Amino acid sequence: MKLVVTGASGFIGSVLCSRLLQKGHTLTLLTRSAPRDPSTGTKRWLHWRPGMSGDWESALAGADGVINLAGEPIAKKRWTVKQKHQLRLSRIDTTVGLVRAIAKAKQKPKFLLNASAVGYYGPRGDETVGEEAPAGTDFLAALCRDWENEAIKAEKLGVRVIRLRTGIVLGAGGGALAKMAPPFKFFIGGPLGSGKQWMSWIHLEDEVGLIVHLIENPQASGAVNATAPNPVTMKEFCRTLGQVMGRPSWAPVPGFALRLTLGEMAEMLLTGQRAIPTAAEKFGYRFRHPNLTEALQACMPL
Repeated sequence: MKLVVTGASGFIGSVLCSRLLQKGHTLTLLTRSAPRDPSTGTKRWLHWRPGMSGDWESALAGADGVINLAGEPIAKKRWTVKQKHQLRLSRIDTTVGLVRAIAKAKQKPKFLLNASAVGYYGPRGDETVGEEAPAGTDFLAALCRDWENEAIKAEKLGVRVIRLRTGIVLGAGGGALAKMAPPFKFFIGGPLGSGKQWMSWIHLEDEVGLIVHLIENPQASGAVNATAPNPVTMKEFCRTLGQVMGRPSWAPVPGFALRLTLGEMAEMLLTGQRAIPTAAEKFGYRFRHPNLTEALQACMPL
């Protein structure tokens, strides 16, 4: 297939693009900065500015599909008013720009896979959450809801839209483990807050595998939780991580300390969702790493 990808240089995007190239797909990668590697016969980079017209729009005409993974990292900075605006801008304006370009294209892409997150559901306590659950009301939930609503507009253009609600992605060399593992290396690892909050996680290999599976399945559309079938509590996650690393999990970080340090963003870490991949399994995806211990072992060394 001829595919257009945003967020291609990120933690997920870089691995996904390698997989797509291995499968024989041709990629056009949209970037706002200088590309990390050169263009080749099956991969080319185009500069773009979301929300602004440009040569990049022509890449969508005749493409088989668009994969939109763009977005400012959600936990990169404290959620100031300015940073909240940037988080929305980097997601919503990007999606708006892509849908407008799709509308202009005479030959429209067959599908749009648009990134989202399980934060869509907001804090849910012990409730098991499938894709049919409504959006929450906190900042992150509202962001995901508005983000998805812009992607859904492509359906009126005859485009198959997949809204991928990703959990915590586990992989070596980046993502959540790059921030969670160092304290365990120094024997000071432990859960955040009470440890009772649920963590919906997925191994990077399954995140990429699921994306490939969905874009190649013409029946796949709508919301899809990109989470392993066995979510765990924060306490269980940290205990398992410690066991895999050969370290104890004994130094919890109090909730008040997180709130003082991180402000509003702390609530994302102190609450959670027990999301399950109902749609992914319905569409026939088989998880390579369904259990946490094995998934973390596959990420070693950290």
